[in-house]
Amino acid sequence: MIKVLIVDDQSIVREGLTSLLQTKPDLEIVGEAENGRVAIEQTLALQPDVVLMDVRMPVMDGVAAIRILTEQMPGVKVLVLTTFDDDQYVTQAMSYGAKGYLLKDTPSEELAQAIRSVNQGYTQLGPGLFEKVIINHHSTKKSPPELTSLTPREKEVLQLIAKGYNNLEIAEKLYISERTVKNHVNSILRRLNLRDRTQAAIFATNYL
Repeated sequence: MIKVLIVDDQSIVREGLTSLLQTKPDLEIVGEAENGRVAIEQTLALQPDVVLMDVRMPVMDGVAAIRILTEQMPGVKVLVLTTFDDDQYVTQAMSYGAKGYLLKDTPSEELAQAIRSVNQGYTQLGPGLFEKVIINHHSTKKSPPELTSLTPREKEVLQLIAKGYNNLEIAEKLYISERTVKNHVNSILRRLNLRDRTQAAIFATNYL
């Protein structure tokens, strides 16, 4: 029996996937999570074999969660299931240790087979996604000039944001006050012209 954890911010999607996959005799849905942070907690608690992970979610997105999960629980296989085939998402998810990347229009039988294959250690990529990974792997990215405007401390904070740390956790890690961390975060977003922490995390994973 393959134990599966479903991670998606939409409850109707989680319920639909659970209903579809529960009909497979060799798959057991052991839990659900609505964002990356809860996914990490649930994975540690429930010990699933495969985590079915969306990428764009509030609180912590799937890419950041994959990075942390593969560091803390390398034995767990992560299979991305999302509506987004953005080059950056695909490349980051796979580089951080995801074993597969599928889109939500994947037929249920193909999804079930992908879960089985990923559990066995094989890599699964939806149509056209392999090319995205290869092209991005071979492309060279130059660091943007804005990066030089950050102080060494701000770069440290930015790296921890990319790892999914909240302000309190960053404060404890760097032995500074939570208010100081908040000031650093605001400064980082302003200097890099970013909208929120998710954009900051994606920026950091690309250029730091």
